[in-house]
Amino acid sequence: MVEQEDAAVTSAVADVLHAAPAHADMAPILVVDHSSKLAGAELVLLDIARGFGPGSTAFLFEDGPLRAALRQRGIAVRVSPRAGNFAQVKRDRSLARCLPHVLGMAAVVGELTRLARRHTAVYANSQKAFVLASLAAVLARRPLVWHLHDILSPAHFGAAQRRLVVTLANRLAACVIVPSAATATAFITAGGKASLVRVVANGLDIAPPREEGGELREALGLPAGFLFGVFSRLAPWKGQHVALEALAQLPGAHCLMAGAALFGEDAYARHLHDLAARLGVADRVMFLGQRNDVPRLMRAVDVVVHPSVDPEPFGRTLVEAMLCRVPVIASAAGAAGEILDEGRAGWLVPPGDGTALAAALRAIMGRSAAVDAIIDQAEQRARCLYTSSRMLAGVRAAVGPLLQPPFGRHGDD
Repeated sequence: MVEQEDAAVTSAVADVLHAAPAHADMAPILVVDHSSKLAGAELVLLDIARGFGPGSTAFLFEDGPLRAALRQRGIAVRVSPRAGNFAQVKRDRSLARCLPHVLGMAAVVGELTRLARRHTAVYANSQKAFVLASLAAVLARRPLVWHLHDILSPAHFGAAQRRLVVTLANRLAACVIVPSAATATAFITAGGKASLVRVVANGLDIAPPREEGGELREALGLPAGFLFGVFSRLAPWKGQHVALEALAQLPGAHCLMAGAALFGEDAYARHLHDLAARLGVADRVMFLGQRNDVPRLMRAVDVVVHPSVDPEPFGRTLVEAMLCRVPVIASAAGAAGEILDEGRAGWLVPPGDGTALAAALRAIMGRSAAVDAIIDQAEQRARCLYTSSRMLAGVRAAVGPLLQPPFGRHGDD
């Protein structure tokens, strides 16, 4: 029975991946996001925002850097004065924790409903945003799009949250955009309808620095010798502790970590500093915090490591490194295998295995002709499959059909 269910899920994902909706331009859209921090989902939103039609509005639950960045792209922004406390509602906790916020949530749904009536569709860019936006979309009678940036699994979501969002998606969403087959599989396995899913890989365009690694290291004040980098927010499931365990097995090597604890994971950040001291590598690891010069840092390291211990829904860092022509080692979980072509465009190691990661790093230290060939293949793959223009075209193709009558109505009903 389990094998039959797995086969059905695989078949459903294959059908989704081969679907090719017609291209269409986007009309004014109401975008909803619970965060205003510039994390992965918000960076994707910034890349596709330029494709939203004139008159589009972003509704944010909190103020922050995303507000100014969206405005620079011509998107009007409204920050709700009522939604700030919703950050206390964690996605892996009981829904009973939401009860003190019910009245506030109802008020936000009212705000969203009034705004939605002045737009053609509602586009939810996060899980928390989706829950409230789904109710507003129904009240406003507007099509609802959920851009799902997460793996719907027990590692990230409580059972009640998974049931809630899947039920809302199945009943209320017009489509669910996901960045990878891994994300699609998780959604379908959780009970989501395969017919809703549109796989649109994340994309980005960067111009790698022209300086060579040695020049950049000197300019950035980085040490000589073998240096690998980890580029992601500090969170237990991102696996920075595994990178430290690998560093302890590589005498003379150094590691830099670029990223901060963006969503209340400060205890983990402190744990990493303590762990580095216990492992005796505190003098060989640099915690750089949040940076806006990631491509320069990537070009300065010998290897980019992405050591997540839980499946990744995508892996923007992997694509950045591929475009910067830097070797990539990633945990073999989630979308990493898709992006790295199952190891032909990078190196895959078991999640949570510091010893395996150290062995992979040793294999790259010599920078052989075989390593250079993999770097060439990785860059070509990234420039072909993971561009922002390709992503925007995919979003337009998914959303465009929803903006036609009877959905594409303006004004109050």
